[in-house]
Amino acid sequence: MGAENIDIERIDCTVLHEDVVRAVREKMPGEEALMDLADLFKVFGDSTRVRIISALLHAEMCVCDIAALLGMSKSAISHQLRTLRQTKLVKYRREGKVVFYSLDDEHVSGIFSQGLVHVGEYRPGGR
Repeated sequence: MGAENIDIERIDCTVLHEDVVRAVREKMPGEEALMDLADLFKVFGDSTRVRIISALLHAEMCVCDIAALLGMSKSAISHQLRTLRQTKLVKYRREGKVVFYSLDDEHVSGIFSQGLVHVGEYRPGGR
């Protein structure tokens, strides 16, 4: 069956509002965009990467500075920065032999800030 058709045989419900399903289907992003979004959110699933993003919210930093701040090896930080670069959350610039990292754009800080607001709403006592 086509994506716009509803397969009644597969639905285990007694009531189906076909008009609502059809209207929402038209407004939803495509499958590829949703898969890309899921991959983006997976990146936020690692506490080290979240800590790096949190640090870069406040300043541009080199690997050594991030490693010292987080109490980790340069190798471990570099590995996580590679993932953050691949998902376009972090960018870098070279100054001589030193590479400085920063958030890719304001969207990253927006995603991060919205996440903090959200978890703050669900923690006893808030943040």
